[in-house]
Amino acid sequence: MSTGTTPSTAATQEAGTTVPRSRIIIASLVGTSIEFYDFYVYATAAISVFPLLFFPATDAGGALLASLATFGVAFVARPVGSIIFGHYGDRLGRKVTLLGSLLVMGIATVLIGLLPTYAQIGLWAPTMLAILRFCQGLGLGGEWSGAALLATETAEKGKRARAAMWPQLGAPIGFLFANGFFLLLTIWMGHDSTDPQHDGAFLTWGWRIPFLASAVIVALGLYVRIKLEETPVFARAVARGEKVKTPLKTVVKTSWRQLIQGTFIMLATYTLFYLFTTWILSYAIGAEANGMLGIGYRDFLVLQLIAILFFAAFTPVSGALADKYGRKPFLIVVTAAIAVFGFTFNFFLAPEVMGTGADANLGLMLVFLIIGMILMGLTFGVQSAILPELFPTNVRYTGSAVAYNFSSILGAAVAPFIAAWLVQNHGVAWVGVYLASMAVLTLCALFSSKETRDLDLDTLTEESEAPAAV
Repeated sequence: MSTGTTPSTAATQEAGTTVPRSRIIIASLVGTSIEFYDFYVYATAAISVFPLLFFPATDAGGALLASLATFGVAFVARPVGSIIFGHYGDRLGRKVTLLGSLLVMGIATVLIGLLPTYAQIGLWAPTMLAILRFCQGLGLGGEWSGAALLATETAEKGKRARAAMWPQLGAPIGFLFANGFFLLLTIWMGHDSTDPQHDGAFLTWGWRIPFLASAVIVALGLYVRIKLEETPVFARAVARGEKVKTPLKTVVKTSWRQLIQGTFIMLATYTLFYLFTTWILSYAIGAEANGMLGIGYRDFLVLQLIAILFFAAFTPVSGALADKYGRKPFLIVVTAAIAVFGFTFNFFLAPEVMGTGADANLGLMLVFLIIGMILMGLTFGVQSAILPELFPTNVRYTGSAVAYNFSSILGAAVAPFIAAWLVQNHGVAWVGVYLASMAVLTLCALFSSKETRDLDLDTLTEESEAPAAV
């Protein structure tokens, strides 16, 4: 296999690659931004569009739950994608696998934008929607780990968490583009979520535009990534003859503890994020008669877009602090803060506190969203460093991808559904209790794991020289 390096350059690229650092940053950032854009376009539509067009039900609550169930289908697919793309990522390399995952995700997203609705073809509409959502999950299941490895396996010594935060920035960037796109469309087309018009431009055809636009940005992502070279860490593992025939079997046999730890280390992060991006939207714009807040869709989306800027701002902070203080102690503090935050939900979100409809306290809602997104940036930014560091090079793609995406089933797939059910049956305070309980499970995983900041990715042993404090 061609590694793209020569003996003369290898000496000067000890922890890097002949590819300029700026290109690696762009490739990891652009790719994940596109993938998360595709994913969030669906998430937004699952709340504001699909319950109206794809899931007829006798009541709005039933249609919403059905739509959220298809939202969760992708999280079932993500572990499957992690196994498939992880296999080829550990066998063939990081570059080719990253190209494949981007194509799968992009094609599925474009096809969703072309789907006929329930009124046109009946039950085939939600069936095909669920299938394409599954394909989205397959693509994202292979995307994140490859982007994380591209960043970590080319990082400078002592700066892995800061390098690894670049693909993590794809999440807030993708969210901003996806939801900003929907916001502009609803303003342009005069769509009002509190009084949706089925024959209006937005529900007739406007909602399709963000899905179809994915074709253009996927082409951009492919152009950037096709110019990459293989990571030097993987190239050295190949040169040492360390490739394995069945990475999944090997990682389960040799690193099963790390798989469990990685899965639960991500649990609080996933739960927090999908409560604050998907469930909170359904609760905020849901009908007052159903115990929700009845805030206008556009008003709330503006608040989310403001809050997501704090997510983006604190993601680099996370990388710097994790390099300085270590992954484990830093994440323990942040996760404990998430647990405490869970017990404040009733003080922020109860209808009698927040107010409803035109009387809703949007300032209080914005404070709540900002706190959640600051915590999200702090916990999410370091995950692309700590998860790859748990596994040896020859199974690192598979191991980190499987842990990350199995966690998505436990912490993301069911989170919006469970939260919606809790609100309907027990009140919004229990959503916070649910978040706090997931944070406690993450704390248990962190306490049982070892610090990985000073490990050499080639050997997973302590480096002779610890990274300097920053």
